Amino acid sequence: MRKFKQAPLLEKVLIEDYAAEGKALARVNGKVIFVEGAVPGDVVDIQLQKNKADWGEGFVKHFHSYSEIRVTPFCSHFGVCGGCQWQMLPYEQQLIYKRKQVVDNLTRIAKVALPPIPEILGAEQTQGYRNKVEYTFATEKFIPFGEFKAMKIAAEENPNVALPAKIPGVAGFHARGFFEKVVEIDRCYLQAEPTNDLRKAVVDFAIDNNMPFYNIKLHTGWVRNMFIRNTTKGEWMVNLILGYEAEKERKALFELLLARFPQITTLLYTINAKRNDSMQDLVPQVYSGSGYITEFLENFQFKISPKSFFQTNSKQAEKLYQVTRDFAELTGKEIVYDLYCGTGSIGIFCSKNAKKIIGVEVVEEAIEDAKINASLNNLTDTAFFAGDVIKICDDQFFEAHGKPDVIITDPPRAGMHEKLVHKLLAMEAPIIVYVSCNPATQARDLSLLNEKYTVTKIQPVDMFPHTLHIENVVQLKRTDLLSIEN
Repeated sequence: MRKFKQAPLLEKVLIEDYAAEGKALARVNGKVIFVEGAVPGDVVDIQLQKNKADWGEGFVKHFHSYSEIRVTPFCSHFGVCGGCQWQMLPYEQQLIYKRKQVVDNLTRIAKVALPPIPEILGAEQTQGYRNKVEYTFATEKFIPFGEFKAMKIAAEENPNVALPAKIPGVAGFHARGFFEKVVEIDRCYLQAEPTNDLRKAVVDFAIDNNMPFYNIKLHTGWVRNMFIRNTTKGEWMVNLILGYEAEKERKALFELLLARFPQITTLLYTINAKRNDSMQDLVPQVYSGSGYITEFLENFQFKISPKSFFQTNSKQAEKLYQVTRDFAELTGKEIVYDLYCGTGSIGIFCSKNAKKIIGVEVVEEAIEDAKINASLNNLTDTAFFAGDVIKICDDQFFEAHGKPDVIITDPPRAGMHEKLVHKLLAMEAPIIVYVSCNPATQARDLSLLNEKYTVTKIQPVDMFPHTLHIENVVQLKRTDLLSIEN
């Protein structure tokens, strides 16, 4: 029988820094070791999980001493939930390391000339900042291995101590690495109240009325997911996802929610009998209210439907869009192409300083929302198109709508497809503003754009305090035009 070699344990290792994706970094005999859950200044034992010739990856087995910069996490679920990876860091330190991620990625991957990178634009509100939270209901509660092991030992040593009994169900967030298990949440600090009380009210109702929680393995159960969205103006949307219709119980639950939570301005439900949680092919049903909420960024208003995409931190989105608008350097004469435009929020935010906004997005529902949002803001010089930018933006399209003076691109984490980068190079807009939620893929694309463009401005923005995520805005100008300006 083949014997597997035990990965080595590295003892009393000093954590030196942070690397990409928020992993801590140490060096042992010239080898770089990546570690989760540690802070620069910690001295730890590291159990390696990957052990390559020049790098390794592992987890903290034991803390010998803690870094002086550590703080006590404010959430009791920190370290188990996985939603906030950096609560043990003071917010000021989080911003330092997030900016460092941007600097490291742009210099190491892009390998292009860069202007000075300013301090990151941090958030004034570091708790309750999310305007959207999704809760999951399940029959399986996640119990950390160490906690379960301790309970098992206690039960073996004392016959009067029993292992936890089977529970009707739990509500919270998916446990990382365990698709069928959910971390039971008492209080989440990501969204303002009454988000936690709303979740608990649904849990209590389901238990009191013997309505089953969803079992993802067996594909059975009634209460499945719940989306809660709110706005800076105090509107609240609740969309409860149910495994099947049970009209009597659903109406009883909804009347209870409306009576107990007058903050709810629109209440919906969605029946999802599929095996996956995707909402795109489902139709939410309105029980109370208009079926949407309205958010404001500056004086612009945006309709948010149950399936709409919208930046999940409204206050920081305003800062992000202000940077984008400044980088576009609009004078009122420019045709702006907003690529990956989603529901049109960035283009609409920039519209008053532009001659015309052209939005392109592959998701048809998002384009319909973009058209509605343009109408809400009484904009007439806007046009939104559903489809692939590479196919849509041809010579005939340019003849009809004009070639872009400014391109704003806000792709997903994977960045832009290489074909789209080449399309941008062919379009030759004088200015490109690249908004990214992943500086690593942004850096890769900047390297390709360097064929015709020079990076002229950079501004990191923190959208998600206590997490490792970071947004970054880059202005690029055509190199040939820069030489003329100079």
